[in-house]
Amino acid sequence: MLLAIDTAIGTTVALGAAGRVHVAVSDDPRGHAEAIGPLLDEVFRAADVEPSRVSGVVAGIGPGPFTGLRVGIAAAHAFALGRGVPLLPVQGHAAVALEAFDGGATGSLRVVQDARRRELFITEFAGLDDAGLPAVSAGPLLVARSEYVEQSGDAWPERIPGAALVRLAARSLEAGRPFADDRALYLRAPDVAQPGAPKRVSA
Repeated sequence: MLLAIDTAIGTTVALGAAGRVHVAVSDDPRGHAEAIGPLLDEVFRAADVEPSRVSGVVAGIGPGPFTGLRVGIAAAHAFALGRGVPLLPVQGHAAVALEAFDGGATGSLRVVQDARRRELFITEFAGLDDAGLPAVSAGPLLVARSEYVEQSGDAWPERIPGAALVRLAARSLEAGRPFADDRALYLRAPDVAQPGAPKRVSA
């Protein structure tokens, strides 16, 4: 039984149980911390199972904005630590690509996400590998919107698909594939810099 939490675009919580995936979402781009608790309650009620049965927690690591990603990853860490189960970090764009390929998309696919500040997050996938996992051919990259050239079939996700996050982690486990590091993919330097030495004030 896998629980997935992603806060790269809004907030998505998904629970894979008994062959079904229960998904709850909030499209609020900011209220991640307030949304996660009710969404967790919603998926456990829908599945009619206890949180103690979760065997792994899937953490969406982005790419995405700094504030959003750190809330979701922290929540996934806390749940995994509290239940004593593995944390399974995955990239959100891979879940978007998996949903597209499982739905019949063929050939290469680019996932394009608004990164704000007139920039885009872009990851390109070549298709599914022999384990049924999306194969990355480029990215994820941070690209100026002015440099973006649209390609046929570009996927612009409105949210990260929760069911695909669960399938992505399940296939990785089954194939014995390593998971990503649990570091958030911000792809840009933080706005806050280390303070320099204090300035001297002359008398």
